[in-house]
Amino acid sequence: MSRKIDWFITLLPLGIIVALCVLFCLMPEQSGAVLDQIRFWTGDTFGVYYLAIGLGFFILSLYLAGSRYGNIVLGEPNDKPRYSFVSWGTMMFTCGLAADILFYAFSEWVLYASDPHLAEMGSIQDWAGVYPLFHWSFIPWSFYLVLAVAFGFMLHVRRRKRQKYSEACRPLLGKHTDGWGGRIIDLLAVFALLAGTATTFSVATPLMAEIIGELLHTEISRVAINILILLITCAFYTYALLHGFKGISVLAKVCSYLFFGLIAYVLLFGGEAGYIIETGFSSLGKMIQNFIDLSTFTDPLRTSGFPQNWTIYYWAYWMVWCVAAPFFIGNISRGRTVRQTILGGYIFGVGSTISGFIVLGNYSMGLQMKGAADFISQYAESGDLYGMIVSILKTMPGASLIMVVVLVTMIGFYATSFDAIALTASCYSYHTLKEGEQPHKMIQLMWCILLILLPIALLFTESSLRNLQSVSIVAAFPIGVVIVMIAVSFMKDARKYMNERGKLVD
Repeated sequence: MSRKIDWFITLLPLGIIVALCVLFCLMPEQSGAVLDQIRFWTGDTFGVYYLAIGLGFFILSLYLAGSRYGNIVLGEPNDKPRYSFVSWGTMMFTCGLAADILFYAFSEWVLYASDPHLAEMGSIQDWAGVYPLFHWSFIPWSFYLVLAVAFGFMLHVRRRKRQKYSEACRPLLGKHTDGWGGRIIDLLAVFALLAGTATTFSVATPLMAEIIGELLHTEISRVAINILILLITCAFYTYALLHGFKGISVLAKVCSYLFFGLIAYVLLFGGEAGYIIETGFSSLGKMIQNFIDLSTFTDPLRTSGFPQNWTIYYWAYWMVWCVAAPFFIGNISRGRTVRQTILGGYIFGVGSTISGFIVLGNYSMGLQMKGAADFISQYAESGDLYGMIVSILKTMPGASLIMVVVLVTMIGFYATSFDAIALTASCYSYHTLKEGEQPHKMIQLMWCILLILLPIALLFTESSLRNLQSVSIVAAFPIGVVIVMIAVSFMKDARKYMNERGKLVD
């Protein structure tokens, strides 16, 4: 087996990440200052770059779904889907940033409420609920879905044996795919994969720690609780991954039932159903009506810096995660057409995400706007976003049970997300994989362990968490070029395939 392993791609990015981790721990202030400068250069100076890629991918996804390319079956023309529509959709939704979605659904409107840009736009009631829907819906999921059909085409139609970013660029790079050009692309991909892994844990894991402390009515070291959560999550996703796609499918279904059960409970018994539905409907309409303006707003005079602080950050965050989730979606989409994959992804991915933000976000915003609570002042005074979310949960009927459900759901979501990451990383460890061949379970187990060690190490210093978030944003800068290359390569190869079958009318 060792001859099949690509040790260069496996070990070098890991060594770089570990070296950065040590650097952050030993010199947190100096390394943080350098990263802030790089992040400012990429996010502020080249902010249009991220926005243009985001809007471009969304437009491309609509074109692929509505054109003749949408008829291409990801596999043989007579292949049937391996998974039912529901099983496929739940795996697709939970493989992405589902745990972060649950975290931000409770809190994101508060982050926007005090931003000066909202005052420029209008009122909190009119716009605080719009931006969460925009930042977590069509453009972010278009990254996943365009790349998913590209990878699905590469794996199931062209049956290429190298399940890597570089291989998806072969129609464009040609023989350079097997040289240093391809090696650099794969190194960037694995680096982004590792950086994104640690970043996502830094976002929502402290909320789980806060919930545990609240449930136990005791103060326990947040670092200790975080490590415990990481180990529990690692056990969940390692078990699911080692039991193959069947284990992942079961875990994804359980997480989805818990997620939608939570949404239904808050909607039916939270006492804010009317406000939630009406504000959600209004926010969705505003988002659609102003979609192009929101997608292209750059704040050239920097009166608020809103797109640099939020929109560009989110696009970069999702781009980093594009290394893992689209491969997983493409893998499970065999037998479905390009059109079914894209539209199904929007139905499950965007539909589930928007449902969470509308119900969970508007519940607390309703309490705020009616004067029943003041979460904005609480966050402004304490700066503790996690404590504020726990305060929101405590206003719900059966608060303790709700907190347990949120905790278990987030752990499950993390597990399913890391299933996709570990499977993708395991594929990168091989020079080639035959059709239908899966990485050896020991290689998958190795990645399960390695992916969890870095977040644990970073939890020992708070500044390192902030620094690694900047690392993810920086990592997305070159990844943006690569995903554009993959999209162009897919269009070129798909057109060739259609011509071979005589189905493309020029």
